[in-house]
Amino acid sequence: MAPDHGLELLTEEDCRALLASGLIGRVGISVGALPAILPVNYSVVDGDILFRTGEGQKLRAALDHTIVAFEVDHADPLSHEGWSVLVVGVAEEVFDVPGSLAGPVPWARGERDHLVRIRPEMISGRRLLP
Repeated sequence: MAPDHGLELLTEEDCRALLASGLIGRVGISVGALPAILPVNYSVVDGDILFRTGEGQKLRAALDHTIVAFEVDHADPLSHEGWSVLVVGVAEEVFDVPGSLAGPVPWARGERDHLVRIRPEMISGRRLLP
């Protein structure tokens, strides 16, 4: 798509492909009316974002069916190239997702027995032009 002040606006198809290529993203939630950005290991199954979590704010957001933001990006400090994809959707706890292979395996230690799904409702992305 057309550049936006040195940034290429990505198509939804490009955004979905980049989203599926990542391993670590960030979930944006509201905690006491303040923004909180929390890293997660994730996978994409049938276009939905899946991650595992334990008790806490991310699970509370899912149980409350909260609208959340999810962001994944890549940056190369040598070439000054990179991209960013932002997804907005409702988080919910799920128990059986066909093809999920039990969801992504978290890198963080501790119990993370809850599988959360974000169904993308809005997707946007930008690529830094070389």
